[in-house]
Amino acid sequence: MTDFAERRRMMVDTQIRPSDVTKYPIIEAMLAVPRESFVPDAQREAAYADQNLDLDTGRVLLEPRTLAKILDALDIQNDELVLDVACGLGYSTAVTARMAQMVIGVEEDETMGGDAQAQLSEAGADNAIVHIGPMADGAAEHGPYDVILVQGGVEEVPAALLEQLRDGGRIAAIFMSGALGEVKIGYKTGDQLSWRFAFNAGAPVLPGFAAAREFAL
Repeated sequence: MTDFAERRRMMVDTQIRPSDVTKYPIIEAMLAVPRESFVPDAQREAAYADQNLDLDTGRVLLEPRTLAKILDALDIQNDELVLDVACGLGYSTAVTARMAQMVIGVEEDETMGGDAQAQLSEAGADNAIVHIGPMADGAAEHGPYDVILVQGGVEEVPAALLEQLRDGGRIAAIFMSGALGEVKIGYKTGDQLSWRFAFNAGAPVLPGFAAAREFAL
């Protein structure tokens, strides 16, 4: 029988800590949340691999290192409201829920969203809910948010999401240019958003997050 608890410890010791992620709330959350419960059944044995995991829909679960470094850069506090966009089967939502006051996951795939809500309940994440709807639309009725995470690649961030970010809030996204990507953190001041480079990572561009293409006659 697979010892997933031991694999979790190995993940933290060989992937998270060596990436200079040392904040206790992140380490505690990644040790506590059973990642294997938030992946497709066929991927359970690979749940703790240091790579993005296929979610069967052209989407991925971000590798543990990438998620941990994003959370480290965002420095989520326990009184903050978080929007977790493209939450998939809910792993990132479950991890973030251990740091934030409340987390709203957004998922447009109804099956995945339903499974995510069930797994979050099973994991005891009673401060997290999953909103089913277009990922690019966010969940304005629960906002504004102190923090927004986007669990996948983007070419541009939809205006609707940026509008749901509270003044003084911050947003993380993986900006893709071909096969290369950069995680950037955006800081909102009034109507202005300033992006700062955090580190390199990659993920498929999410539906609704591609740049509009210009067609020349």
